[in-house]
Amino acid sequence: MLKQMFALSDQGSKDLNKGIAATTLSNLCLIAPVSLLVMVIWELLNVISGQETSMQEHATLFIVATVLMFIIVFLTQWLQYNKTYTVAYEESANRRIVLAEKLRKLPLSFFGQRDLSDLTTTIMGDCTALERVFSNAIPQLFGTIFMFIITAIGLLVMDWRMGLCIVLPVPIAAFVVFAAKKAQSNAESANMDAKRAAYDGVQEYLDTIQELKSCSREAEYLVGLEKKLDNVVKCSFRNEIAPGAATTTAQFILRFGLVAVMLVGGLLVTSGSLSTPMFILFLLFAGRIYDPFTSCFMLMAEVFSALVSVKRMKQIDVTPEQTGTNVCNNKGYDIEFKNVVFSYNDEPVLKGVSFVAKQGEVTALVGPSGSGKSTASKLAARFWDADSGTITLGGVDVKTVEPETLFKNYAIVFQDVMLFDETVMENIRLGRGGATDEEVIAAAKAAQCEEFIQRLPQGYQTNIGENGSALSGGERQRISIARALLKNAPIVLLDEATASFFYTQLCA
Repeated sequence: MLKQMFALSDQGSKDLNKGIAATTLSNLCLIAPVSLLVMVIWELLNVISGQETSMQEHATLFIVATVLMFIIVFLTQWLQYNKTYTVAYEESANRRIVLAEKLRKLPLSFFGQRDLSDLTTTIMGDCTALERVFSNAIPQLFGTIFMFIITAIGLLVMDWRMGLCIVLPVPIAAFVVFAAKKAQSNAESANMDAKRAAYDGVQEYLDTIQELKSCSREAEYLVGLEKKLDNVVKCSFRNEIAPGAATTTAQFILRFGLVAVMLVGGLLVTSGSLSTPMFILFLLFAGRIYDPFTSCFMLMAEVFSALVSVKRMKQIDVTPEQTGTNVCNNKGYDIEFKNVVFSYNDEPVLKGVSFVAKQGEVTALVGPSGSGKSTASKLAARFWDADSGTITLGGVDVKTVEPETLFKNYAIVFQDVMLFDETVMENIRLGRGGATDEEVIAAAKAAQCEEFIQRLPQGYQTNIGENGSALSGGERQRISIARALLKNAPIVLLDEATASFFYTQLCA
């Protein structure tokens, strides 16, 4: 149940069960000293009342028992930490890796529907929420519940009247917290939407700051961004109202349990149907049992909040992957489109397109902007899957081939160049990971990069910044062309702005 609810791995589910068991044991061991304390208080009462006491005779036994309990509590706390926090960090790391691996196998159409900040929030923020729940909330919550059940049975056996005084307020308080779950989930979703809008605004501002400044619209944009940030603050406050009110009310109800124990216990002691030591025992147990629930109800609110994050991760998990065989048995490299239909978000882009790009020839797609030229090239390399029709490479339907296997046949120069915050050498080497430095330099020279690379402070070892911020637009484009030349794939897909230049270099 927990594995399904929190999207855990098999190992994570097993570790969570161990964490719950360790937390239950730890909580029970924290209650054990109460019995020893009652014995000490009873002996002190005998001393005060002038009755016989065996405190001096059993002083050594008390000291030994205290030391043993201290050791047991220490060991169970150590065990709890290792079975909760340590394994939680491992599960969180594994979860991020699983999500990244899943994203790697998804079609580009998925990324067109989800923006960068949204996915970043899921991989980093949502996994962090899962980490907190895994390491603390769930083990402590279930550990407290199991501890309460075991202790409640013992208290009811000793005296059902006093036991009911302690037990009854707990389910009532828990119901109050559960009643606020829907309101909290709605507030948490609104809070996440507000944060995502603010992240998008900040990211967009940083990406377009040059355009905003050149058009004198920076101040106007910042006004809108400030409103988004203010909305985050407002949503964060609203997000705390439901769990805060429910938790406070639940804690207030628990206080009635203490009052009931004192009132009922006092009456029973007065009537002689309950001994003073038993009254003290129940009073101490009431305080000890209710203390964990004070934080337990806050943990329940945290779990409800985390379920929203888990839901977002599950949405990625259930997204269909692009799958296929690991072998592409194509005969030649002719690319053929047969009645291909493709749409972006139900908006048709290609309608019944058919053509053949033959091996050894240059096939040019000509048309106005937005006519689907770039889309067709990406469909050929299976960045997306067509809605209908077939696309074949050397007679093999590209839908039957695993994308990474298919990509080995293509060298692609995109219209929008993406570079990494790495050296020039490593950015070009992305085209073929095992290429030597000499091969990288040869590709750079063929793409006419040598001239501007020599002007850089450290030549090929110069770090070019995020997305090549240290280079001009034309220099970034040449780096991209050098990548494609280095890959030396049998098929070259060129986006319009680079086609003529690349073809000239290829012919040379």
